[in-house]
Amino acid sequence: MKDLISLMYNQNISDSLLADMLSVSLATIKKWKVSGRIEAQENDCFALEDLTMFPQIQAMLASSWQEESQVKPVRKFSSIELFAGAGGLAIGLAQAGFQAVMLNEMDKSACATLRHNRPDWHVIEGDIKDVSFSAFQNIDFLSGGFPCQAFSYAGQKRGFDDTRGTLFFEFSRAIKTLQPKVFLGENVRGLLSHDQGRTLHTIKDTIRDLGYTLVEPRVLKAMFYQVPQKRERLFLVGIRNDLVKFTDFKWPDPFYRVMTVRDALQKGELYASDCPESLGQAYPQHKKDILAMVPQGGCWNSLPDALQRQYMQKSYFMGGGKTGMARRLSWDNPSLTLTCSPAQKQTERCHPEETRPLTVREYARIQTFPDSWVFKGSLSSQYKQIGNAVPVNLAYAMGRSLIRLFNQIETQQSMASNKVTALTSEHHRWQAKPNQEERVNYVR
Repeated sequence: MKDLISLMYNQNISDSLLADMLSVSLATIKKWKVSGRIEAQENDCFALEDLTMFPQIQAMLASSWQEESQVKPVRKFSSIELFAGAGGLAIGLAQAGFQAVMLNEMDKSACATLRHNRPDWHVIEGDIKDVSFSAFQNIDFLSGGFPCQAFSYAGQKRGFDDTRGTLFFEFSRAIKTLQPKVFLGENVRGLLSHDQGRTLHTIKDTIRDLGYTLVEPRVLKAMFYQVPQKRERLFLVGIRNDLVKFTDFKWPDPFYRVMTVRDALQKGELYASDCPESLGQAYPQHKKDILAMVPQGGCWNSLPDALQRQYMQKSYFMGGGKTGMARRLSWDNPSLTLTCSPAQKQTERCHPEETRPLTVREYARIQTFPDSWVFKGSLSSQYKQIGNAVPVNLAYAMGRSLIRLFNQIETQQSMASNKVTALTSEHHRWQAKPNQEERVNYVR
C-alpha cells in the first residue's frame, strides 16, 4: 500500500492529459502555466502532488480504490437488467457479485452476443412493453440504461402517468412490480438538462411516488475508473424507503491514475497482451489522404486552412471546436467517447499511428470488454453494440459500491431482527414471572 501511495504522488502527467482530467481546454492549461497558477517540472510535465488544489486530483490521491476492490457480497444478490445491450453493465455488475436472473434486450444481434458469451443468462429478447415481471419474485436489484425521452405530460405532476408512453415508464413499471431493494438507472449526461430539466424532474417525482429515495444523481467520468476513455455517464441510485435507515451509500472512489489508449491497445496494467487482430471498417481513399496529415491527438484544425475548408465545408464557419471530426487518437491520452461508428465524418476515431479506424477489438478494449467477449451480428452492428455500452470497468466500480450498499442493508437488517427477537424473548420471560412482586423486581 505504501508503494502505491508513493507511485500516485510521483506520477507525471502531460498538459494535454491534465486538461482531460480537469475537463478544460489545452489553451486553459497553458494560460495557467503562464499565470503561475500551476507549475510544470523540467520535462514540461506535472506531478500530481503539485496539483492538489484541484478536487479531481485530491480524490485520486485520497482514493480507497484498493479497499473497495476487496468488497465481496455477504450473500448472493439476485438482479434483473433491462435494456441490456451487449452486456457492458451486466459484466461489470456480475464481476462485483450480482447474480443475474433475467436480462431483457430487443436488439437481435445484442441478444445473440449475450447468449453466446453467457449461455447461463436468461435473456428475454423483445420489446420491454411485452415483458411481464410478475413471474419474478424476491429480486434484490434492478438495473438498466433506459433511453432518454421527452415526457408528454412533464411538469403536470401526474407522477407515474407523466411517463406513460416512454421507456422510463417501462423501467418504473418494473420497479413497481418487482419492488427491488435497490435500483440503478444509467443514462447520458444530457438527461440532467433534457427538456430544460423537466424530464429529470418528472423522473424524480415518479421515483418518490413509487416509494423510493433517490440518491442525488451523479455524472461519473469513465476515465477515473480504469477506463481509457473520456465517456461520461449519469447514474441514478434508488433505495426502497423502508431500507434507507440501514444505508449510507458511497459513490466509487477513482483509480489511482488515468488509463490511456496505450493502456487499452498494448500490453500493460490493463491487459496482459497487445490487442488481438480483428475486422474493422476502412476509410475511403479521400478521407484516408486527409487523415494521413493529422498528427497524434490532432483533428481537422491541424490541417492547412485550405484543406480545413475543403473537408469541413459549411461546418468550417460554425461555432464550437468540433474536435471529434477528423480526429486521430493519441497513445498518451484517453480516447474520445466512442460512438456507434468510428469512420463517419463527425465521429472519426483514427488509430494513433496507422491511418485507419479502430477495429472492433480495439473498440471493445477502449470500453474495457474482456478479449474473450465475442460480438455477434454484422460489422456495423458490432460497432453499435460496443459504442452504446457502459464501459465494463466503470460498471464494475459502480457495482462494488452497490454491493457494499447491499451488505449494509443485509447486516443492519439482521442486527435489527436479532434485536427484535431478543426484546420479544425478554418480554415473554417477563410475562412468565410468577407474581407481581417478582415482576417489579425484574423491571428494577
